[in-house]
Parts: sequence; structure tokens; C-alpha cells
Amino acid sequence: MTRSDWQTEEFERNRQHLTSVAYRMLGSTTEAEDAVQEAWLRLSRSDTQAVENLAGWLTTVVARVSLDMLRTRRARREDYAGSWLPEPIVSIANGPEEEAELADSVGLALLVVLDTLTPAERLAFVLHDMFGMPFEEIAPIVDRSVAATRQLASRARRRVRGAAPAADPDLREQRRVVDAFLAASRAGDFEALLEVLDPDVVFRIDVGGVAPAARPPIVGAEAVAARVLERGSRLAPHARPAIVNGAAGVLVVPGKRPFAVVGFTISGGRIAEIDVIADPAKLRAATIAAGLST
Repeated sequence: MTRSDWQTEEFERNRQHLTSVAYRMLGSTTEAEDAVQEAWLRLSRSDTQAVENLAGWLTTVVARVSLDMLRTRRARREDYAGSWLPEPIVSIANGPEEEAELADSVGLALLVVLDTLTPAERLAFVLHDMFGMPFEEIAPIVDRSVAATRQLASRARRRVRGAAPAADPDLREQRRVVDAFLAASRAGDFEALLEVLDPDVVFRIDVGGVAPAARPPIVGAEAVAARVLERGSRLAPHARPAIVNGAAGVLVVPGKRPFAVVGFTISGGRIAEIDVIADPAKLRAATIAAGLST
């Protein structure tokens, strides 16, 4: 086997891990794929004979590329109208939902919180808390001391614990709650909606940063229920069960083309967060994976 063949084999062996790191850093499957592709290009141009741990080398490259992409994106997003939500990972729920690939999933709610961190905080948290990378290896990536890198992760950890609701892990229970929500929406039953919504539920919608259609988050069960009945009841009949980032969700398909992906965070048997991704650019990969036309 040539050196080039070995590099290719090692890269493919680590591709899923690298994509997982990049997705948690960026919240976008498209950008994650770009970051991983850039890592491949750098590998193909580098002399790695002296590298003892190629997987670690590749992870570091993906982390650096993702960090640069995050910094650039933060500057661009200052003009983004309304809520920005991650690009979802979607699969159609067919048969027993426990068969869904949940081991490598990350919830939309956590990704939303991660997006409030500084790029350096996000990198320190993702690499250390989610992938177990030592701070000694993370510090050079963010150009900080080891102690300062620990502080970055600590600040990020406090933000995550204080903002991300603890999701119920049982997928069947999640689906029961989502089905009850959809039934109440279809029936126009305000009281039934209140039964499944957490009193402090948050509703967000991402329409791609288009100002006329953008809306700020809605907070509170009554306000969210009113919004759902005002706008969502006509779409509820077109909701198809799906797995959205490892949790019970729906694809809304009024015709042959998808209109939105809806993710739910279920906590304590009620819906704590509703995230509606209606940005066409964020629906392409999800709907292709689900076998639908974009």
C-alpha cells in the first residue's frame, strides 16, 4: 500500500468522526462537509510521515477550519433577520423508532445554545466535553494557555446547563407528545394544546433571514398555542413523522415539496421548545435524505 493509499484509507475511516465534530461546531451539514473536504485537501498536500496520530491531526485541522468559518459567519449574521436555527439532520420514521441512529445525534436545542457561545468557547466545549480531547491539545487551536482554555470550556458549560432544557430520552414518549400536539393543532383545540406545552415553551422559526417574513421567538404556552392555531393548523394535516436530530419531529410537506422541518424538545412530558426550519437552503440535504424532492 502506498503512502497516498494509506492516507486515503485513514481519512475515510475517520470521516464520520470529523463530520460529527464539524457539525457540532457549525450546526450545518453543508458547512461541515466543506470543513471535512478542506481537511482532506490539506492532508493531500501535507507530509504526514512524522505524524503519530493521524486521527488527532485531522481532528485538529477540522477544528481550526471550523473555527475560522464560525468567525466569518458571525460577522455575516449581524444582518440576519429573525431566528437563526441549525441545519437539521432528518430521517423518516418508518417502523420501530428505537432503530433510529441516536448514538451520534445532537439535539437542535443544544445546537441553538452552542450558537450563542463565542467561537473559542464553542470549540473548547465541543472538543473537550463532547469528544474528550485534552485541554493541552485544544489550547494551541484557540491560541490560549491551558488554564485559559479550561475557563473557556467552563463558561460554555455554564451557559449550556443554564439554557438547554433536559430532554426526555424516550423516543416513543416524545412521539406520543408530538402526536398529541398535532392532533390538537388539526382540531383547533386551544386547551388541548396547552396540555402538551410547557408553560415557558419557546417557539422559533427560521425563514432564512428574510426580513418581511422573519419573526422573533415567541415565549409562553398561551402565546405559542395562539400562534400555532393562527398559522400552523392548516399545515398540521401535512405533517409527516420524522426523526429530527435524534428526536421526534415532523416534516411538513403540503405538496411534492417540503415546506418546513419542525423539531421538538420534550422535557418533563411537555414541549419545551419548537423549532421550525423553513429556510429552503437548510431543507435541501434533509429532504434529499428523506427521499423527497426539493
